[in-house]
Formats: sequence, C-alpha cells, structure tokens
Amino acid sequence: MNEPRVIISGASGLIGRALADSFATDGIPVVRLVRRPVRSGDEIEWRPGSAPLDPAVLEGARAVVSLNGASIGRLPWTARRKQELLTSRVEPTRTIARAIRQLGRAAPQFVSASAVGIYGSAPGARLTEQSPTGGTFLAELTAQWEQTALEAGPDARVALLRTAPLLHPAGVLKPMIALTRFGLGGPLGGGRQIWPWISLQDEVAAIRHVIATGLTGPVNLSGPGIASANDIGRALASAMHRPFLLPAPAWALRLGLGRDAADSLLLADAAVRPEALERSGFAFVHRTAAEAIDAAIGDRAR
Repeated sequence: MNEPRVIISGASGLIGRALADSFATDGIPVVRLVRRPVRSGDEIEWRPGSAPLDPAVLEGARAVVSLNGASIGRLPWTARRKQELLTSRVEPTRTIARAIRQLGRAAPQFVSASAVGIYGSAPGARLTEQSPTGGTFLAELTAQWEQTALEAGPDARVALLRTAPLLHPAGVLKPMIALTRFGLGGPLGGGRQIWPWISLQDEVAAIRHVIATGLTGPVNLSGPGIASANDIGRALASAMHRPFLLPAPAWALRLGLGRDAADSLLLADAAVRPEALERSGFAFVHRTAAEAIDAAIGDRAR
C-alpha cells in the first residue's frame, strides 16, 4: 500500500532539506513546491503571493509543511528588510491556507512554521504554548504569521511550529563559530538571558511527530534543557578548545546590530518549554544545549 505523500514548501532550506531526506529514507513520498521551473517529477511550481495554488495539488496528501521565510540572521533589519521578513512568510502561508480552506474537511493537516520569537523577552517566566505574545518586532511578526496560517479556516487541522534557533553550523551557531574560532567568543549582553534552542535532528523528528500524532495548535519545538547565552557560548568554546572571555555589552550590540535585531535575537530572555511535545510522548535525542552543540559541530568547527 502506498504511503500518502507529504508536501513541503521551503524544501531548499536547512530544515526543509533535512525533513525531505528523512521522509525519503523511510520511503514516504515528498512533493516539493518550488518557485522555479520544475526539474523532477516530485516538484510542482507555484507563485505564492501572485497566483493561487490549485487545491487539487494538496488533495489526498497526509500533510502540507510550510517552511518558507527569509533568514532573520541577515542584517541589518532596515525597514525594507523587515518588510521582506514579513512578506516572505505571510505570502506563502496565505497561499497554502486559502487552498486548504477550499478543501474543507478533506484537507490535509497544515503544518506551518512559526518561531519561539513570538514570546519576545520574558525574564523569569516559564513559557508554554499558552503564554502571551511578546512585544518585540519578531514577536509581532510571528503573531501575524500564525494568524495567516489560521486563515485555513475552522475545519482545518493547523499545527504551528514554534521553532527555537537551531544549534547547527548553518544555523544560529554560524556567526558564533566564526567569532569563537578567532578567540572572540564571550558573554553577549549580561549573558544570563535564557536562549531557547533545538538540534536539527530533534527539529526534524519533532515535525514528523506532529504529523504522526496529528497535533494541532501551537507546538514549541525547543530543547528541554534550560540554557543561558553564556551556557551556549561556553559549550561552543569548550567544544572548539577556544577561550570564552570577550564580552559584548548590550549597548554595543544594539549599536552594531540595531535595537530590534539585538533585542529579538541576542538579548531576549525566553525559557521556552516543549510542553505539547512532551505531553504527546515525544522523546528528545539531545536534552541539553551542550549535547546538541557537540553533535552538531563534530570536527568541522575545530
């Protein structure tokens, strides 16, 4: 019996590639939505924001996974860049949501990317899926992104993947590896702010778990171990056999990166708990940030 296919938009990104490869390894067919002329039989061209998606493309699929979005790590966040961060997420999400809405109860599960940035900065709080939206630029952007996914309608089964920064050489570790390699690693701001995190292996497994269990609503994709910015920086420095000494005060980060980017990406304090995942039986492979860093960098960053 043939497995129902999974449709992925944003399959060329870090998470999308790993997710598609994971499904393919298990013999689960994947269809990729691409914005260029198709190159293989498992691709379908689409034009989010400028043309509707034919609902027939989604019919009979097990799930549609939307992973679109310009990188938040590319700076500076000018007014034009902020608009790009928003539209690159909202337009593809809305295009899929409208196609799903037309299918009604026959629609596949809609698994839409989101981010733990929705919580903003909440020092001392234990942030679960029920916690309120924060007040940073990234929190407001993410809230709008999620609302767009919910345009799929009341009959739709929508899961919102509130993903933490990936502890991976191509993820949040990329600039940190470069600084640490040259002995420039050190506390960012006070360094005591809690940083949510997740490994790529657990990210992919968690998305598959959301699909397999049919979870809906917001789902925090964040590792279970609490880690401060200093914990993560020191773990990386230790793995690379480099010092962790050179501090970057908050004022310097805001001056160099811009207030919105510094406050959203580096200075926010967010102890995000993966409550929905753990209650539904998900088991993390990497339970601490140090484990995730060791697994991610191997010998490549040393």
